[in-house]
Amino acid sequence: MTPVAPPATTAPMLVVDDLRVSFPNRDSGRTDAVRGVSFTLGRERLGIVGESGSGKTQTGRAILGLTAPEGRVSAQRLEFNGIDLLRCSARERRELRGGRIAMVLQDPKFSLNPVMSIGEQIVETLRAHSPVATREARARALAALAAVHIDDPDRVYGLYPHEVSGGMGQRAMIAMMLIADPDLLIADEPTSALDVTVQLQVLAILDELVSVRGMGLILVSHDLRLVSTFCDRILVMYAGRVVEEVEAGNLAAATHPYTRGLVDCLPRLGEDRHPLPTLDRQPEWAT
Repeated sequence: MTPVAPPATTAPMLVVDDLRVSFPNRDSGRTDAVRGVSFTLGRERLGIVGESGSGKTQTGRAILGLTAPEGRVSAQRLEFNGIDLLRCSARERRELRGGRIAMVLQDPKFSLNPVMSIGEQIVETLRAHSPVATREARARALAALAAVHIDDPDRVYGLYPHEVSGGMGQRAMIAMMLIADPDLLIADEPTSALDVTVQLQVLAILDELVSVRGMGLILVSHDLRLVSTFCDRILVMYAGRVVEEVEAGNLAAATHPYTRGLVDCLPRLGEDRHPLPTLDRQPEWAT
């Protein structure tokens, strides 16, 4: 596989070379969840797509340093803006996490603290990285809520997670992750629990933030069509490894049989495709 380089005008902020993540199994050995993943990221939108269990989320967690304690992470190179993420101290990792690298998780109802208001959680995130006064912290939290197109930030600031809809909760999560002005945002299935209309609104917010703030964005998803219309490049993962890397606009020209199978399974307007084709997985794809 020949990697697709980021745009020439964009210097890579993240370099991942031969990333591997493994976990213990029942046979007293280890199972590889991520196997030799390599890519670079500039100030662009990179999609990582694949079915459940393909290693997408574990790749994002390894970058952020959130792999479970029993997991083992290794790489030839895992570097963010010149910082070696495998060899930096625990303190440096904590400063990076949420500060310069942030992650929006899949479902806000499992990620937000149910006993703290939305505003309190955003302020807590900000003050973990910046020594700001209470009044300034509140003002910046309200500005962050407004930046993700919440119409009444003052009202939402005082609400608890159970008092907001799924779409508003996801916007609050994005505001919380952006409050410290990160250089890199990892969005793990940020729209999977939302209806189509709200999905488009959340993606429009992410697109605007990447354009205005100049962030790098990694969008993890199982939705090939969504990723192909939103991202600049796509990594296709299967069984823990990248089987193909392709420019989003050239997805129709993908050559790997797994990618071709995913594309062929998509419904198409104006065509009678009943039943839809199913993916015929081959053992050699996992080797």
